Amino acid sequence: MNKYVTELIGTFFLVLTIGCTVIPGAAGVIPPLAIGAALMVMIFAGGHVSGAHYNPAVTLAVFIRGKCDVKDVIPYMIAQVGGAALAALAVGFLVGTGTPKDLSEVVPKALLAEFLFTFALAYVVLNVATAKGTSGNSFYGLAIGMTVMTGAFAVGDISGGAFNPAVAIGAAIMKILEFKQIWIHLVADFAGGACAALAFKIINPEDK
Repeated sequence: MNKYVTELIGTFFLVLTIGCTVIPGAAGVIPPLAIGAALMVMIFAGGHVSGAHYNPAVTLAVFIRGKCDVKDVIPYMIAQVGGAALAALAVGFLVGTGTPKDLSEVVPKALLAEFLFTFALAYVVLNVATAKGTSGNSFYGLAIGMTVMTGAFAVGDISGGAFNPAVAIGAAIMKILEFKQIWIHLVADFAGGACAALAFKIINPEDK
């Protein structure tokens, strides 16, 4: 149970940060920096308890890689989506709702952007938080948070920069994204996580 509560709390504060910086229209560099920092500190806070996935696509990647028990996969994802939904409600009370980003004219670009940076995120997670060669390191939270920050800077204007199905659902509740278009994030993000796990296994065949 502690693992699932940790996943809920970490995802909650990640989505809370997204909503409270994006909806009021914080200055251009502030949301990516704040979001990357929020993810970083929540990873350092909860990594020793749950592994600090805070992302169903990361949970899928860690499962395929062989470092997440099958019994934890669905409960992790439920906790992550639950945390995102609760955060969206809190954001609605604190700062209201946003104006949904319309991706209808850029679907192929949004799919590719979400896929590539979710792949990058999951690939970094697997290499810094689950690999034997980096076991016991003290930089894993920073590396993961910086990956999300980089993605938000690079392609946030194209896809919304979710790289996380739970974040996409939370963003839709907050009206940052269109509900009818979050299939883009669900498909691309889960595909990115799965492909990152396969890439890790190909590159590191001896790391079981």
